[in-house]
Amino acid sequence: MSDHPFENTYDLSNDQLLSLEQAEEEMLRNNLGKAENLLLSMLKEDDECIPVLNNLAHLYGRHFSDFEKAVELYDKVLALEPDNAWARDARRRYLRYVGRD
Repeated sequence: MSDHPFENTYDLSNDQLLSLEQAEEEMLRNNLGKAENLLLSMLKEDDECIPVLNNLAHLYGRHFSDFEKAVELYDKVLALEPDNAWARDARRRYLRYVGRD
């Protein structure tokens, strides 16, 4: 039985799961700079980590209104995982703001 109430689809380490959870909590607390730093640090360790890329794209798009950066990150997710519906839908939403389809 897993220590987590969900399936660890991406086979993240416990450290990665804890850091990701901490980053998400910081976003909820509106500590956006701290959340960004945590996610960027995680990305340095694994630049193809889908959950980190998705969370960072969400942070840039929703909280920082940096739609270009969000689209760029979602593009990377979709290059790694073309069937990722979350990234595809979010990317489509932010594409409207950057003027390309």
